[in-house]
Amino acid sequence: MAFIDTDTMAIKKSQLYSALWEGCNELRGGMDSSQYKDYVLVILFVKYISDKAKKDPDMLISVPEGCSFDDMIALKGKTNIGEEMNKILAKLADANGLTGVITNADFADENKLGKGKDLIETVSKLIEVFQRDELDFSNNRAADDDLIGDAYEFLMKNFASESGKSKGQFYTPAEVSRIMARVIGINKDDRQMISIYDPTCGSGSLLLRARAEARNNASIDGQEKDLATIGMARMSMIIHGVDDAELRHGDTLNDPLHKENDTTLQTFDYIVANPPFSTKGWMKSAKANDTFMRWGASGNLAQVPPPGCGDYAFLLHIIASLKTQGHAACILPHGVLFRGGAEAEIRKFLVKKHWISGIIGLPGNLFYGTGIPACIIIIDKEHAASSKGIFMIDAKEGFQKDGAKNRLREQDVKLIVDTWESQSDVLHYAKFVSFEEIAANEYNLNIPRYVIPEDKEIRQDIYAHLHGGLPAHDVEEVLAPLWDACPSLKDCLFHKESNGYYSLVPSADGISEAVNADSSYQRQNAMYAKIVEDWCKAASVDMLTSVKEECEPKALIERWSEMLLEGAKAGLKLVDPYNVYEILMNYWVEAMQDDCYMVSRDGWKVTLRDTKKKSTFEDIECDLLPVKVIVNKFFSAEHADILVKRVEVEQLGGEIEALPEENPDAFDEGLFEMLEKVNEANVKKAVAAQKKHTIEADSEVVKVWNKYLDLCAKKKEAAKVLYALIDKLTENVRRKYDALNEEEIRDLVIYDKWLQELCTRSEAENKRVCESISSQVSVLNERYAKPLPKINEDIISLSGEVEVYFKAMGINL
Repeated sequence: MAFIDTDTMAIKKSQLYSALWEGCNELRGGMDSSQYKDYVLVILFVKYISDKAKKDPDMLISVPEGCSFDDMIALKGKTNIGEEMNKILAKLADANGLTGVITNADFADENKLGKGKDLIETVSKLIEVFQRDELDFSNNRAADDDLIGDAYEFLMKNFASESGKSKGQFYTPAEVSRIMARVIGINKDDRQMISIYDPTCGSGSLLLRARAEARNNASIDGQEKDLATIGMARMSMIIHGVDDAELRHGDTLNDPLHKENDTTLQTFDYIVANPPFSTKGWMKSAKANDTFMRWGASGNLAQVPPPGCGDYAFLLHIIASLKTQGHAACILPHGVLFRGGAEAEIRKFLVKKHWISGIIGLPGNLFYGTGIPACIIIIDKEHAASSKGIFMIDAKEGFQKDGAKNRLREQDVKLIVDTWESQSDVLHYAKFVSFEEIAANEYNLNIPRYVIPEDKEIRQDIYAHLHGGLPAHDVEEVLAPLWDACPSLKDCLFHKESNGYYSLVPSADGISEAVNADSSYQRQNAMYAKIVEDWCKAASVDMLTSVKEECEPKALIERWSEMLLEGAKAGLKLVDPYNVYEILMNYWVEAMQDDCYMVSRDGWKVTLRDTKKKSTFEDIECDLLPVKVIVNKFFSAEHADILVKRVEVEQLGGEIEALPEENPDAFDEGLFEMLEKVNEANVKKAVAAQKKHTIEADSEVVKVWNKYLDLCAKKKEAAKVLYALIDKLTENVRRKYDALNEEEIRDLVIYDKWLQELCTRSEAENKRVCESISSQVSVLNERYAKPLPKINEDIISLSGEVEVYFKAMGINL
């Protein structure tokens, strides 16, 4: 038997997160997200440590008697629920040094949660949201901590998105965090212990991402000015299994708390930071001649960051906090690359020190606290002495819209990281810029000065507009990447005339057909198909052995996606290898990720859910192995019969509806004026009345009525057959599920669900490329299709026609 009981069914990861968010959001009422998050996250935190304590009584976090999530459940519906919740949190906080971390939310606050019964109901339902069986972490498996940690980050992301410009800065998008952790090389450090620091740690997402890249052990240190935000960070650390993070509350620039003594800062191996942009009035107790030698004469830097803009103050603090072999990545606004005054002098100083090893320009509107474009400044003290320049990446074009914000796609993240690691120039995207070239540009680091953006402006050819023909510039230069990928395609589509201009070989309607017929295009197609096929074969072998209980889904997708990208890079010219990579990553997010998490928790088992009281095969849901996979694999002929019969029923229904409209005289008078509705029962009454001579109707009308009844009878008979076919297929589908063993389920999911869908999407990408080529050629052809003399002829001709019409109306122009 393949089934597990519905009560213990695994829930999809994405389903769980959505349910949490929807449940929490429904109870928020009029409270701002920046406030409501304190209530939601603290309950999730208590739920997590309570379940962990059941399994591991020796865990570092103590759960005193009467302070577990079960004790919160016992308070549901009680009149004093708010006060008792506060007592539980206060006792938990005292026992673990978490005062100010989990005690910020006042569960007795009637202004936020409602008064009387409203408060009781709101808090009770909020507890209920986290009472789901799927959120039981008392018996952890490999992926569970990852699941709860990701759930915490999912909620923070949503709260950041809704918290508004001034209150969403606590969260750095996960995609940016991953880039920063990779480009500073934490994943390549073999040391047994490394130190990671964030001077503006917010909710701790950057630190956690950096730590996740570490091969061995890593100590975590951070400082944050906002008290509520540092509380989120501490909870997040514990939920992610980091019990020993040194997170401190305070103003990093004016009162750094990570220091060796009163004049010396503590230093770290790696630093990641996303400081608040362009902080005004940042200098308070800090002095122009800094005590910690970050700026001023004591720091070998006479220029002090402007008091009205703290960007360089944070960067200099980061540099001073790095060990001599240290690496850092800091997000700052683009202005730091080119602004003048004191900042220009600081920039010159840093370049001359060779500390800046890279700059990555990001798209605008990525961050929740601001919409302005930002960049990642990469600091490398270790290789400063041997450095010859700065590697710049212009990634501003790589993103997709995600609601009101922009978001980096998986392919954008991968392309940035791969380009950084290769340190190779990429036209219009990346360039290694020597210090000599930077000095020649007066130490201006604005990326477009060095990485020349692609010229997307259309160059209009006056000669072609006057005399016709297609410009050589467009055919030979703009479309050059196509000819590089498909050498014979150019001659297939264009013919060069004696005047140096080109003409289109196929008709305008035959461009797509000509592209598909070209031999070099077909070779690229075949290569693409072979790469996808080879990956499917190799990946399936790995999937059969690797996807099992207690597997680690994130490690699996990293391995599979690298395999695919490596193969695509080796042979593809026409299809972008990173687009192929994105196909896999998108399907991973949509389906494969959830499937792998379910298997990691429960093995290759399936559960059916009936969505209706009397469900047919179309109403049955099964997340891991959808019914459509079973139907397509084993019952395609039966399903085809159902589709044919369904069309027949629908066609008969259409004929029945059309008959009264086509024969209004037969249905608008006599009995139907009283009954006001045309249906089978009323038509039968009309026929019976006519036979009894109760009403009069001529023979043609009666024929129409009998035809109506005949169609109704045929539809009933066809529907009866259709329902029988559906019932039979539903029974067969249920039996098939019952008969499946775990090995068969595994094979069906891997081959008939995952790989089949990926092949279908890959084929669609190939078709999209063909359409793109055809579109480019069509647009070029249309641009010069009508030269000016022809346009003038058309104008004269049309003007003459208009004049004729006006004269016919008695109007002389």
